[in-house]
Amino acid sequence: MRDIQALLFDADGTLLDTYDLIVASMRHTVNGIAGGNWSDAELMARVGTPLPEQMIHFADGEPERAEELTRLYREHNDGIHDEGIKAFPDTREALQMLADAGFRMGVVTSKRHYLANRGLEMCGLAGFFDVLVGSDDWPEHKPAAGPILRGCELLGVAPEHCAYVGDSPFDIQAGNAAGCLSVAALWGMFKPAELDACHPDMRCASLTEFAREAAQWS
Repeated sequence: MRDIQALLFDADGTLLDTYDLIVASMRHTVNGIAGGNWSDAELMARVGTPLPEQMIHFADGEPERAEELTRLYREHNDGIHDEGIKAFPDTREALQMLADAGFRMGVVTSKRHYLANRGLEMCGLAGFFDVLVGSDDWPEHKPAAGPILRGCELLGVAPEHCAYVGDSPFDIQAGNAAGCLSVAALWGMFKPAELDACHPDMRCASLTEFAREAAQWS
């Protein structure tokens, strides 16, 4: 096992249980307003990348239409966010275990900074994290390594001494590209086989399982 000194986490699907929020806004925007006929699996397949990149797919590659769909999605999602945001049941306790073990921690997400921070604050998790890198904080996005490398820089730790925990293939690809210990969060939005295909260094069935394992490293 490497000398892991710090931990970075994805937000949606890893710390925050936002599946219902996201799929509701996707249905409203892509199938409702835009008149699509996409299944939930198709609507959610690119979650983990920035929203404008997801919408370019549903807009048949038309940038202006994608921009409009992004605006409409955010309008709907912002309106239901506060009533639907919640953490996974074991998140706070697991993060406390990791904090007690001495890890510095941060979040790297494809969500906009202010909304990611709001969700963490509303769920009582923001205090665990020293840094937050949102989609509007860095020009590159997952699966590129850039935002994770930025998170490592802000934490003051080399990537090889940091783990990145995420529930999407894009998270695992980005963690691997950055040279971090990549950890597949099997409790999130994607199927284990989709994550295994990206060759994570670890896979955990719950954040508590990860915390118990990581606590032995310190």
